[in-house]
Amino acid sequence: MDHQDRFDATIAADQRIEPRDWMPEAYRRTLIRQIAQHAHSEIIGMQPEGNWITRAPSLRRKAILLAKVQDEAGHGMYLYAAAETLGVDREELTELLIAGKQKYSSIFNYPTPSYADVGVIGWLVDGAAICNQVPLCRCSYGPYARAMIRICKEESFHQRQGYELLMAMTSGTDAQRAMVQESVNRFWWPSLMMFGPPDDDSPNTAQSMAWNIKRHTNDELRQRFVDMTVPQAAALGVTLPDPGLRWNPERGKHDFTQPDWDEFMAVVKGSGPCNAQRVAHRKRAHDEGAWVREAASAYAAKRAGRAAA
Repeated sequence: MDHQDRFDATIAADQRIEPRDWMPEAYRRTLIRQIAQHAHSEIIGMQPEGNWITRAPSLRRKAILLAKVQDEAGHGMYLYAAAETLGVDREELTELLIAGKQKYSSIFNYPTPSYADVGVIGWLVDGAAICNQVPLCRCSYGPYARAMIRICKEESFHQRQGYELLMAMTSGTDAQRAMVQESVNRFWWPSLMMFGPPDDDSPNTAQSMAWNIKRHTNDELRQRFVDMTVPQAAALGVTLPDPGLRWNPERGKHDFTQPDWDEFMAVVKGSGPCNAQRVAHRKRAHDEGAWVREAASAYAAKRAGRAAA
């Protein structure tokens, strides 16, 4: 049995590929692209909520938000570590992101002008992330799958935190309820876009599913998210901004309107409301952290020299 046959047999048996196993170069490149995009999304995703830490209305809310943003940083580190098992360096991946040669989730290119956005991101954005990411715990690449187990547990907690905040706000004043509804109106459609383009327009889905990297198509995950979110919206007393949203008894699922895919492509290509701001902030943070990386490298080299002596 040659390398390709052994790889194919492992995938067919629904078993894990590990870093020392032989793998097709296309499989490796696909994983690097997906894991890097996921890692970049966690790090860039700290920005939209991070600017509310100092403005949160109470010490409790500040502590909750600070802990969440810190979790997202950890998720990025887990994922960069998983990518490094494929022979790439996180410094290289960061430079590719800053140069515009790698992407991150389109959702993080939208502004967060309202404190209600903190709750809505927790509810809708993290809810969509959970739909996307739980199946990745069964990804065929071992390091990625294992990283996702802890990430999904923490993302589930973030989703509950966001929902709890919205429950508090919708139980408050008319102004607070209006703030939540306005935020939902802005984030509903970008949340649907998080699953990627429709299956017919997705260039990578079929191969990723054949390799057991993905377990469900973009459209399947989007449908699952809608069906999960509708009763939650009813409990909150908010309206999802889709006049075409209705229960279809024949399908046993909700019918819903597709988001504006032209807008999605424009955001992916760098023309979203906050694309330039997000990447510029990431570049500035990376540049300002150079001395830390240099000091860590020098310290590691010094320790290695002592050990060799």
